[in-house]
Amino acid sequence: MADVVRTEGLTKYYLNFWGNKAVILNDLNISISDGETFGFVGPNGAGKTTTIKLLLGLYRPSKGKAWIYDRPAGDVAVKNLIGYLPEGPYYYDFLTPEELLSFYGKLSGLDSAKIKRRSDELLEIVGLSGARKLQLRKFSKGMLQRVGLAQALISDPKLLILDEPTSGLDPLGRIEIRDLVLRLKKEGKSILYCSHLLNEVEMVCDRVAVIHKGNLLRMGTMEELLSIEGELEIVVRGFNEELLSRIKEAAVNISVLDSQEALVTVDSRIHADKVIDIIRGNDNAVLVSMADRRRSLEDLFVSIVKGGKES
Repeated sequence: MADVVRTEGLTKYYLNFWGNKAVILNDLNISISDGETFGFVGPNGAGKTTTIKLLLGLYRPSKGKAWIYDRPAGDVAVKNLIGYLPEGPYYYDFLTPEELLSFYGKLSGLDSAKIKRRSDELLEIVGLSGARKLQLRKFSKGMLQRVGLAQALISDPKLLILDEPTSGLDPLGRIEIRDLVLRLKKEGKSILYCSHLLNEVEMVCDRVAVIHKGNLLRMGTMEELLSIEGELEIVVRGFNEELLSRIKEAAVNISVLDSQEALVTVDSRIHADKVIDIIRGNDNAVLVSMADRRRSLEDLFVSIVKGGKES
């Protein structure tokens, strides 16, 4: 697939009063494929927002280059292909959602009929149809986040850049926005998704990059990053103490899930085969499933950022 976004050695630094460099982003090399949802995660101050502003042409790089649809980042020709939701968006608070979307629709070159059609559709999607004529100054932070997402989608962009899209939303609102992102993904949108809510990143993203202190520490698919090499998990139903005692010799760990099922962790295919043979040799036991053992993205993130050994 063609690259929608590509960076080579992208670097941003500032010189302080004494002429020393304060590096915000260092030698970033990433690519986002057409139709891919790409997670971009890191602690506060890691360089995520700086990267976004470089891609949008709001900042100029100190070194390196970035391209969007094979054009230099910031090129006017690709502006209408991008929808952007900043973290903590600010809009003229005397406008209503209808007026705001009309304003951004006109900036995007849409005619009045299309603006009306898209506005009605988007306000329904983000749950603001009933507040379409209410001034933004009366909106909560979560409501502003919703109207911001509608704004990012008004021109039906091919690439969405979402910086903390569920910030300020209650649990139900987060689920609704996550479902919308998954819907946009199915429609073939390319999405750069920045969030501190790592469980959401894990659910919606195809690949993820972890950045810390301006440096890219890890990048890959969810399967590549979250699978623990060599370890497998086996679920057995209908166990007894004798069976577990025999399995224990080949297992790293055994966890009883309930009165019927147990989770067996092994550290190699050889030990997995031994456990499966024991289960199949027992008339009352059933092999339910076997899969690579996975950690959560949060566990991986903490181990990488803290520089600790991955477990």
